[in-house]
Amino acid sequence: MARGRLRIYLGAAPGVGKTYAMLSEGRRATERDKDVVVGIVETHDRPRTAGLLEGMEVLPRRRVVYKGATFSELDVEAVIARAPKIVLVDELAHTNVPGSRNVKRWQDIDELLDAGIDVVSTVNIQHMESVNDVVQEITGVPQRETVPDEVVRRADQVELVDMSPEALRRRMAHGNVYPPEKVDAALANYFRVGNLTALRELALLWVADKVDEQLDRYRAEHGIAGTWEARERVVVALTGGPEGDTLIRRAARIAARSKGADLLAVHVTRADGLAGGDPALLARQRTLVESIGGTYHQVVGDDVPRALLDFARGVNATQLVLGASRRGRFAQIFSRGVGVQTTARSGSIDVHMITHEQVSKGRHPSRPQAALTRNRRIAGWATAILGLPLLTLALLPFRHDLSLPSEILLFLLAVVGVALIGGRWPAVTAAVGGSLLLNYFFTPPVSRFTIADPENLLALTIYVLVAIMVSTVVDLAARRTREAARAQADAEVLSTLAGHVLRGEHALPSLLARLRETFALTSVTLLERRPDATTSPDVHSEPEAWRIVATAGGAPCTCPAVADTDVAVDDDLVLVLRGRLLDAADRRVLQAFAAEAAVALRQERLREEAEKAKPLAEADKMRTALLAAVSHDLRTPLASARAAVESLRATDVDWSADDREELLATADESLYKLDRLVANLLDMSRLQAGVLGLSLQPVALEEIVPRSIDDLGPLSDQVEGDIALDLPEIVADPALVERILVNLMTNAVRYSPDGRKVLITASWHGDNVEIRVVDRGPGIPSEAYDRVFMPFQRLGDRDNHTGIGLGLALSRGLAEAMGGSLTPEETPGGGLTMVLTLPISSRAAMAQGGTT
Repeated sequence: MARGRLRIYLGAAPGVGKTYAMLSEGRRATERDKDVVVGIVETHDRPRTAGLLEGMEVLPRRRVVYKGATFSELDVEAVIARAPKIVLVDELAHTNVPGSRNVKRWQDIDELLDAGIDVVSTVNIQHMESVNDVVQEITGVPQRETVPDEVVRRADQVELVDMSPEALRRRMAHGNVYPPEKVDAALANYFRVGNLTALRELALLWVADKVDEQLDRYRAEHGIAGTWEARERVVVALTGGPEGDTLIRRAARIAARSKGADLLAVHVTRADGLAGGDPALLARQRTLVESIGGTYHQVVGDDVPRALLDFARGVNATQLVLGASRRGRFAQIFSRGVGVQTTARSGSIDVHMITHEQVSKGRHPSRPQAALTRNRRIAGWATAILGLPLLTLALLPFRHDLSLPSEILLFLLAVVGVALIGGRWPAVTAAVGGSLLLNYFFTPPVSRFTIADPENLLALTIYVLVAIMVSTVVDLAARRTREAARAQADAEVLSTLAGHVLRGEHALPSLLARLRETFALTSVTLLERRPDATTSPDVHSEPEAWRIVATAGGAPCTCPAVADTDVAVDDDLVLVLRGRLLDAADRRVLQAFAAEAAVALRQERLREEAEKAKPLAEADKMRTALLAAVSHDLRTPLASARAAVESLRATDVDWSADDREELLATADESLYKLDRLVANLLDMSRLQAGVLGLSLQPVALEEIVPRSIDDLGPLSDQVEGDIALDLPEIVADPALVERILVNLMTNAVRYSPDGRKVLITASWHGDNVEIRVVDRGPGIPSEAYDRVFMPFQRLGDRDNHTGIGLGLALSRGLAEAMGGSLTPEETPGGGLTMVLTLPISSRAAMAQGGTT
């Protein structure tokens, strides 16, 4: 059975018309004699949307009972049994009620597609998993229902249902989205113009990426290599030279001119891997590219222009940025250079040749390090100078017995030995000297630098050429071996550095310590230029212009001038080393360490900023929750008190004494609730700000508990106390202890069953007194003990009519501020016991010690 096709209508926000578009498509399909049914559609009481359902076949929903309530969900089995051609299923990201066939609705849809049924569905951009956190940051509203991006990307068709923010707000104002009583709050919060504009941009970009994937797939399937300028993509070619920073910034400015353009940096590595750009510069340039939103790529190829253009065409690039050639004019006569060749083959790709400071300096490759050690080179010269004369002396007695070719082969063997020992130049010297010795001592006429037979001249010439070629090959092999060994050592060091990053060891001291160990240095220090430092040429020798960011090892360098080696990370950061001078090859790896040190410093500072911002975010979160929660809780007692007072002031009603007493009681109770709410809010604010004033003093519980019960007002008759008179005094603020007990008893009374009183008891344990508030209510599970102490949490509540959930959070905060604690326990037989622990006074402790 062929798998069904999935079509999704994607919207930026609720109300843009996704469900309307889905139903309209369903009606059009019905008119085309397609078998269409409605699996599940949420009209949200919108008349125009509900009107589209008229005349369509709507399958009955499956009823699911959960926690005593009945919910309706998509009946997957009924849809499969009905086997329509097309089914309409609203809200792709919906989470099914526990006990359903699948956890998520998109999984239900997957089953329908496997059954060969085409599905039309809807989803909002805020439900996409990849942008969920971005949406929360923009709107301040967390979205708990999400759908994996891959589910939507697999859809055969994704259609954007777009609407301008102003048009959507007009729809809401006209009551076409939400009921009138919710419109004002929605327009002032989630549906602000800025929020809707940002969500719209997210939806457009997501669909653009989806279209981009489809375009790439189409071009690959049809073998289209040409560039289609559907979207600007700027590729910058990096050689690993110092001009790379200039090219990257120039390419970034080119990309910035087009909204949504991509920036890609690419470096072409030789296939042998032994020659190429400076790895340290490439590492720094990669960091620069990624910091400005681009991506870094590395390809392998011997033909650099072809490799660049293959990569550019592969990513559908529209522009290619190259640096002007650093080679001298003489070198350009013999080779056109990468830039000229790339431009000639570029076709429809625009090529930008960017000038830079390195152009006028020409290309000066660093002098290659000797392939062999100094001792081997000395041994090679000694062998060449002494060995050939000795060989000549050894062959002179046999020159009449040996032919010239045999003598040439013996001298060639000696030259090869010199090449193996000392490398190219001793071997070349030995070849030339050997030819002279062969000519003088062994080639007729002997003892003269002349050659009578032309064949002997040819033999000597071939001997010299073979000796030079063999010595060159031997020297090149030795050089390649040395380079490969050096590359392996560098790779091992960089692998260690990469492991340092992957293991999460981002601390700068750890990184610098590894660098010091790697190169056996005395100290390694990262210096940062002070913001107020001068820009004079002598700034590198001014210790007061620099500050030490991190250091490892012995005494740190206080300025770059006193270091043995220094590496500039950027304009403000310098990595300085003390202990020994490093050669050029070591500096390449060193610069990679420097680039990683800059990244580690940036990450460290970002974490510090995040830690600093965390309390502000928590405070802002609390203020937001407070404003959202307190609106109703302040309004309710105010409205009740105001209604009671206005009724008492009314002159057209003759209230009886009982009615007047009831109204006064209502006003008194409402004002009492309001006073307690405001006091809790003020104390919570003081706790969060760390400015809560305490007046700790010895106090007896038999004085506090009765006052706390009296403060409960009408609820006091539902509490009974059992406090022994021989308990020691506690050290606490009497007013705050009273506040804690009132909050605990109020909470206990709220959840106690009718006819069961709340019990308050106290006992003495060592240096503490434990006060227990015991209720026989439903209790709470042990895993939720910590959650009930979070501000604005009411475990199990689903409305705003039971307070804003500050009581327990405030009570724990007040208890800890006085050096005590507040913990929940399970009441034997069912219920919850809150245990308030407070320290006893020093006098009571001394008395206890004396008694003991």
